[in-house]
Amino acid sequence: MVASIPSDERLLDLVIALVNTPTRMTKEQVRTTVAGYADAPTAAAFERMFERDKDTLREMGVPLVTVTDVFHRDDMGYRIDLEAYALPPVDLTGAELGVAAMAAQVWQDATLRTDSSRALTKLRAAATSAQAGDLVAEAAVALAARVGTGGAALAPMLDAVQQRRVVRFTYRAAATGQVRDRHVEPWKLAARRGGWLLVGYDQDRQAPRSFRLSRVEGAVQLVGEPGAFAPPDADEVAAAEHNDVAGVARLALLPERAEALRARALPGDTQSWRGRDVVHVAYQATRELAEEVVGYGDAVLVLDPPAVRDTVVGLLRAAARLDVHDAC
Repeated sequence: MVASIPSDERLLDLVIALVNTPTRMTKEQVRTTVAGYADAPTAAAFERMFERDKDTLREMGVPLVTVTDVFHRDDMGYRIDLEAYALPPVDLTGAELGVAAMAAQVWQDATLRTDSSRALTKLRAAATSAQAGDLVAEAAVALAARVGTGGAALAPMLDAVQQRRVVRFTYRAAATGQVRDRHVEPWKLAARRGGWLLVGYDQDRQAPRSFRLSRVEGAVQLVGEPGAFAPPDADEVAAAEHNDVAGVARLALLPERAEALRARALPGDTQSWRGRDVVHVAYQATRELAEEVVGYGDAVLVLDPPAVRDTVVGLLRAAARLDVHDAC
């Protein structure tokens, strides 16, 4: 393989090197000091890789300039114009960087992969914290994407939500297995229980409904012109979204922990309990939420409902018994 590290990491290393060079970096210095370039098998392969990366950085708005040696006009080097590149401080928390990292992992559709990777590279490079890379890695683990691909339906649904255009698609109902055409005013896309949920107004049923993209069959068609319906009321969206959940759990989280649960918390006033942050999280399956909570150890306590709390306790007791058996 030509490159042993991902291209976005190589680009980030190149940006860091060019920002920190006191004068300029020659091609040879780039090849020998920036991670990823030394793996090019030939000089020609390195040239192609480096030229691609230079074009990519410039497309991203990075002011890469060519510097010619005063005495040897054919000896060229490169640096980043710091005055043109200067930004206000970007002080992102580990949680915020983690959300960006998770989003880049989720948006792996072929039409979105390049843009998401470049955006994440720019955020990492702009982050003011010296430990930004470590924070991204830690938060990305905490936010480990349990969300799978939305398939071919995801991209057109996203376009429809942004443009406020009606969509037509074939849908298989979970309860009855019936397959019917649906005409929906798409309000929102939400990640839920390992998949994507479309929330909108079902024109056929004349009522708000939610639809799992995994149950959409065939192609999604955008119908009519953009702006075909007014933005929905927040309460309407919340009510339609909650049609797909079994309940709402009240959880007490240690500060700056369990970021995936924080990201799914329902809007409302922040509360505290014994030094912990209290959030409300919607869920569909009691055991599914309990298994997730157990994975956070002492970072999460279940305050309500009792069914979720009891399931968590049962899982912990079963794990403790396994430890005892292993020790014996």
